[in-house]
Amino acid sequence: MINLIEETTKFLKTKGFANPEIGIILGTGLERLPEHITIEAEVSYNLIPNFPTATVAFHKGKLLYGKLAGKKVIVMQGRFHVYEGYTLQDVTYGVRIMHALGIERLLVSNAAGAINLNFKKGELMLIDDHINLQGGSPLAFNGVDQLGDRFVDMAAPYDKDMNKTLESLAKQSGIQLHKGVYASVVGPQLETRAEYRYLKIIGADAVGMSTVPEVIVANHLRLPVIAVSVLTDECDPDNLQPVDIPDIIAMAEKAEPDMIALFKGLIETL
Repeated sequence: MINLIEETTKFLKTKGFANPEIGIILGTGLERLPEHITIEAEVSYNLIPNFPTATVAFHKGKLLYGKLAGKKVIVMQGRFHVYEGYTLQDVTYGVRIMHALGIERLLVSNAAGAINLNFKKGELMLIDDHINLQGGSPLAFNGVDQLGDRFVDMAAPYDKDMNKTLESLAKQSGIQLHKGVYASVVGPQLETRAEYRYLKIIGADAVGMSTVPEVIVANHLRLPVIAVSVLTDECDPDNLQPVDIPDIIAMAEKAEPDMIALFKGLIETL
């Protein structure tokens, strides 16, 4: 993997991806943040050596580089998932590349379903902890110890200082920002009523199909990371409605301005 990372990094440097400070991963329906970035370079995933290709229709599949809130940022406009047929190492390859290019912080966003019924769709949840239900680890491969410690402590996977700043910014701006536990499942099917009940019992406040592998690798690289979920649906097992993908996308778009405001505000403080 070291050789692959070196090849990818060298290519991106020739495309102008130089000395970034912050990495950002954008999830489902969260596409408007780049409108706030002064873009200096961009490249499609399918043109980057060794990079996976995003196959989800509502993920753009581009790597962007530019300036946001006075900082140099790299943005993954679209991420990878195990349900696309990728390995956990593939899913997290972008995190390793952004780190190799020099980022010092990682900001992650996703769309998730609200297990905690006190949370409503269209609101945001700051991830304080997570439950990995993806059936594996992005660190479970031969040679991982050449990239960092094999046994990574996960007592506090999300950066406490950045989390406190986000909470403060949300309060100042009147943005509803819940805090809770995110459960990451494989998907792509959504959960049954029994599975939603199970997730609630084990302590999940929201559920999605991403983020946790990326956060594990960020911790492996000792890269401070935070993550925010846009709550796109309410997962009430006693009143469960059929999935409506257009409604989920609409809810993500509704909440996106608040997420952008928080990310921009946070970046200004870093």
